[in-house]
Amino acid sequence: MAVKVRIPTPLQRLTQGKEEVEGVAGTVMELVTDLDKKFPGIGERISEAGKIRRFVNIYVNEEDIRFLKGEATVVKDGDEVSIVPAIAGGRL
Repeated sequence: MAVKVRIPTPLQRLTQGKEEVEGVAGTVMELVTDLDKKFPGIGERISEAGKIRRFVNIYVNEEDIRFLKGEATVVKDGDEVSIVPAIAGGRL
């Protein structure tokens, strides 16, 4: 069993249109590294210098990693990870 990763629409062009892919268990950053090996370019869109970009939110089993251990959050086989780019805009 692997980690299920939900890919947001803007990044699906890097995953051949797949909304969900599989990755390896480990830390969030190890998962990002694995995804980048399988889908070149996705890593630089999600992270920079070993940190998740501030405009990208990652959830492990619906929990925001910022409230867990950040990039060091452990993901296990069977976990579900969602990558959610921050969205800004609109009027006040």
